Amino acid sequence: MGAGNNRRTGKVVVTVALLLALSGCQSVQRQISEWLPGTEKSTGPVVRRQVPFPAQTYAALPKSGIATVKGRLFYQRPEGGTVYGDHEQVSIAPVTEYSAEAASQALAGKRVEPADPRARAYTHTTTTDSRGYFSASGIPAGVFYVAGTVALPGGGRSPFILKQVRVRKDSTVEVELSR
Repeated sequence: MGAGNNRRTGKVVVTVALLLALSGCQSVQRQISEWLPGTEKSTGPVVRRQVPFPAQTYAALPKSGIATVKGRLFYQRPEGGTVYGDHEQVSIAPVTEYSAEAASQALAGKRVEPADPRARAYTHTTTTDSRGYFSASGIPAGVFYVAGTVALPGGGRSPFILKQVRVRKDSTVEVELSR
């Protein structure tokens, strides 16, 4: 398979993994190792959710609005240098007690059992440009997790990058999505 096909396959896998990750705040790194052909499957245990899906909480949340969330996705490498998200998926999901529990586990590098499918209807996605800039419109007012990962030179992915933002009706929120 050529480099272009590998990159395209990687982006599809990363997109699926990121959507699952943010809707359930699962660890993107662990999911990628499970989805990419030729990589080892994660052997780590799956953390069971302690917080049940709060159907009433989600039912009260708007699914769309008129605000915009925009910013730049990048990763500061420990050995130096910055890697910008080049056509990477960025997800925006409401903060609830359900997503907060999973976000905490994901940031600790743990796999969390999949989110209830009803949570996905509230997740917004967008794609960065070649320099890592992104913009998503139609976001309702509320508090959200904005998340993504960055492809690293030589293969692999950055750690899960997540920021919490408050969105007001008819506003534009700028996010430096970095780690």
